[in-house]
Amino acid sequence: MATGEAVAAEAVAAEATRLLPDPGDHRAMVDLAQIQAAAGRIAGSVSLSPQVRSEELSQLTGNDIYLKLDNLQMTGSFKERGALNKILTLSPEEAARGVICASAGNHAQAVSYHATKRGIRAFIYMPLHTPRVKVTATRRYGAEVILHGSNYDDAFAEARRRADLDNLTFLHAFDDPAVIAGQGTLGLEMLAQEPTLEAIVCPIGGGGLIGGLACAVKSIRPDVRIIGVQTARLPSMRAALEHREPVTIPRATTVADGIAVRRAGDHTYPLVRRYVDSIVTVEEEEIAKAILLLLEREKTLAEGAGAAALAAVLHDKTGLTGRRIGVLVCGGNIDVTLLSRIIERGLVKDGRLVRLRIHLPDHPGSLHRLTHVITENDANIVETLHDRAYYGVNLGDTVIDITMETRGPEHIASLMQSLLDAGFPHDRVL
Repeated sequence: MATGEAVAAEAVAAEATRLLPDPGDHRAMVDLAQIQAAAGRIAGSVSLSPQVRSEELSQLTGNDIYLKLDNLQMTGSFKERGALNKILTLSPEEAARGVICASAGNHAQAVSYHATKRGIRAFIYMPLHTPRVKVTATRRYGAEVILHGSNYDDAFAEARRRADLDNLTFLHAFDDPAVIAGQGTLGLEMLAQEPTLEAIVCPIGGGGLIGGLACAVKSIRPDVRIIGVQTARLPSMRAALEHREPVTIPRATTVADGIAVRRAGDHTYPLVRRYVDSIVTVEEEEIAKAILLLLEREKTLAEGAGAAALAAVLHDKTGLTGRRIGVLVCGGNIDVTLLSRIIERGLVKDGRLVRLRIHLPDHPGSLHRLTHVITENDANIVETLHDRAYYGVNLGDTVIDITMETRGPEHIASLMQSLLDAGFPHDRVL
């Protein structure tokens, strides 16, 4: 063996020894061999998704950015990998009885598609308020969908009860060694497509994706930094690390519903503890901006969870500069109504949409003078609302809320100064 290869082999062996489970930890651990077996098992049934370098994002962040586009899978997310690997490991008896799962969307679609394709009955429990687009897609792939409960926890509990009652095999969305191994195939692909990656940024929900991916990557390249990203509203894996065991955190709503998990997995937590270098959090507006940027600049549609990793890189949460970074865009199933709201909020945060509450005299010509100032500043009016009775309006005056398209923060500042110079007091509506 060449000297360089020997050194590399020793480094891998040393890392593998360091990352062995605690002697008292009896939870089944996923290893590289299981992930490699999963890759062979699902090959041909799950797409080898592209990993593309983004020139614009690289310039914007000061890093070399490679986007791993697993949102291009058949059902729109990476969840196919774990679901299919688990399905392909079922015994003939288990397959004949059927499978069941609980999911708010992506895991549901993956199970529905791959189970039905193999003639296996699938029952999917989803919360009552799951977006219609996800329910429709899951049914279209062939599973029987049951809407139950006001949240994922309710749907999960009922699916577990039904699994025991009808002797069905329960397919956990993330906390299952076969599912984790399937998700880990993403790590193998990313290194094969770009062997010189120095870091990988990955979203975290329950930990199935990052647990499998980090295990695969660190087993081959221990020097690659693995950074996990959670929404600041539901940092369940970070809480688990702080408490040294999975804990249940309070409910919260987030635009990143695909990683809205209140408790880290019992199988995933040890993997994250051993293989993940750090976990950062992102805010809702930061995720919205990442979705908008991917759509506008990269022509790529991502859901909130799918854009969380990029949000962390864009807002300098990772602490990485001048590195070759793989960024996962791992889901693209987003409700169009939510997407429209996200786009609007992203435009507001980016300074390309602004609403001003402007006071003006209520007599002929005032509105004409106001619109002239706006026109002179090259802002485009998209919505107006007059009010004469609220907001502390003086008799004989009126208030008008005007929403305008602008070019950015500097343009907004110039417009607001012009309005003041023209005698139109105003406030920015946030």
